[in-house]
Amino acid sequence: MLSVHDAMVTFGGKPLFESLSFNIHDGDKICLVGRNGAGKTTLMHMITGTRELDGGERWELPGLTVGYLQQDVVPQAGQTVFEYIFSGLAEDKQTDDYTYMVDMVLGPLELDGAALMEMLSGGQLRRAALGRALVEEPDILLLDEPTNHLDLAGIEWLEEYLNSYRGTLLCVSHDKTFLANISNKIFWLDRGVVRVCPKGFAHFDEWSQMLLDQEARELANREKQVSLELEWASRGVKARRKRNVRRLEEMKKAREKLKADKSQFRQATTKIELKPLEASQTSRALAEFYKVSKSFDHDGKTIPILENFNLRIMRGDRIGILGRNGSGKTTFLKMLIGEMEPDRGKVKRSKSIEFSYFDQKRSDLNPKHSLRKTLCPTGGEYVDVMGKPRHVCGYLKDFLFDPKASHDPVGTLSGGQKNRLMLAKVLANPKGFLILDEPTNDLDMDTLDMLEEMLVNYKGTLIVVSHDRDFLDQVVTRILAFEGDAEVESYIGGYSDYLLASGKQKPAAVKPEKVKKAAKKTVEPVAKSATRMSYKLQYELEQLPGRMDALEKEVASLQEVLADAELYTKDPEQFDSATRRYAQAQQELEVAENRWLELEAMRHSISN
Repeated sequence: MLSVHDAMVTFGGKPLFESLSFNIHDGDKICLVGRNGAGKTTLMHMITGTRELDGGERWELPGLTVGYLQQDVVPQAGQTVFEYIFSGLAEDKQTDDYTYMVDMVLGPLELDGAALMEMLSGGQLRRAALGRALVEEPDILLLDEPTNHLDLAGIEWLEEYLNSYRGTLLCVSHDKTFLANISNKIFWLDRGVVRVCPKGFAHFDEWSQMLLDQEARELANREKQVSLELEWASRGVKARRKRNVRRLEEMKKAREKLKADKSQFRQATTKIELKPLEASQTSRALAEFYKVSKSFDHDGKTIPILENFNLRIMRGDRIGILGRNGSGKTTFLKMLIGEMEPDRGKVKRSKSIEFSYFDQKRSDLNPKHSLRKTLCPTGGEYVDVMGKPRHVCGYLKDFLFDPKASHDPVGTLSGGQKNRLMLAKVLANPKGFLILDEPTNDLDMDTLDMLEEMLVNYKGTLIVVSHDRDFLDQVVTRILAFEGDAEVESYIGGYSDYLLASGKQKPAAVKPEKVKKAAKKTVEPVAKSATRMSYKLQYELEQLPGRMDALEKEVASLQEVLADAELYTKDPEQFDSATRRYAQAQQELEVAENRWLELEAMRHSISN
């Protein structure tokens, strides 16, 4: 359907692509993968034809139509949603006879055609842009981060739509589950080259690692060959024949080429590796919502957000928050950190509580400030990273930024690079309570893996608002689902556990290759038959944390005793009793933890 051959594209006077070639065929469902700044958006512009090539050829099938969902939408004053989507039709179809095509996408996307674009929320703008890209049903549909600002219901609808879409698809997304569900081919944009895999994204990790391993072996073989040539050269050239001189020149070129290729390989395989996040110890109970109610008035209607909502957040909780756009997630966060007050009820916060907040709108980033000033707002060249000074250039390098770009303005960064900079700013001093609002938007896979790893090992309290299903499965152990109309449900586990417990998905076979990094225990939700917990159960719930702490200390103490390799020889009786008690204490601890989870689920079920 479309072919690009031997293309050259420059950006800022520097070559972004040289000798780039790829083909797109009918029926392809392609996921485009690559690091932030690798040129994914530029490649999409090459496909649409809006980015002219500085060299090479671009060919397309005559009459080919291309639809494009861009990352950012700038609404025009006075333009309605209907007019915006209608303008996405071909000029010959912009007549009354084709208005039905707009109506066909407005319904599933839950959009009001008469609403003004400038009045829409971020999620609604995303839906409108999606409608504009879909309305024509183009031959090739390009989607750049289509799940950003969409709630789970919107993401699932989009998956179903794309799986039944008859045209060809090319999609950039950070959502691994979404890509695995819609793709049958991979374009991996790596160091200016498109590597193609004839399978979907579910095979990306295995396939990409195989290619990198193969490249590493080839570099090792070339290094051996260059070493042999150097050994030959060190013995001297007895006769200055032309062929020997030529051989020396070729050896020098091979050595320089090897050096450059090894450097590029190291850059391509470098992962973001940071020290584990440290969290200051605080009181066990950090915050509590007690009979909280909150609503807003909009167009003469009262929209309930929370109604007699009760929640206790304990030190070490790992809570994932999901729900439809407008269901109250951001309002909940603002009341938690004290930026908003409830209409009724109380929000109590521990005096020792300290928040670190990642704002999805990136409002803390000034586009006119440099990267250096963003991390060092008061000046200087050092960033305070968890109590230790780090040079700003070295810290930027940790997050895969070129130190030479430290004076570049934030406004020149891509969406993913801005998110990386925001993460660098927040994670420098994460404090004991970390709140992340849609942190995965626009991130590349390497940064997303780094973030998952850091959060899994984070010992503090964590609240994550996200619609990235795989990400939630990896890092949280409890879900708060904002279902709308002031209905909030609590579930133990990650996103998959939420689906099962809420009855929104039938149990599926567990894939052996998918192992969750964060330990989770699933507890069935308790039926809301009771109006309050009995005194006996309430007393048991209050006593359990102390018992669990005591058992944890006992288990740790017994581990130290049994670590003595000579204990069995010195004191067989103590060894025998310690071994039996160690197994028994571990079992008691597991029973206590499960009972605490069960009673907590009961308390939340009754209070909600």
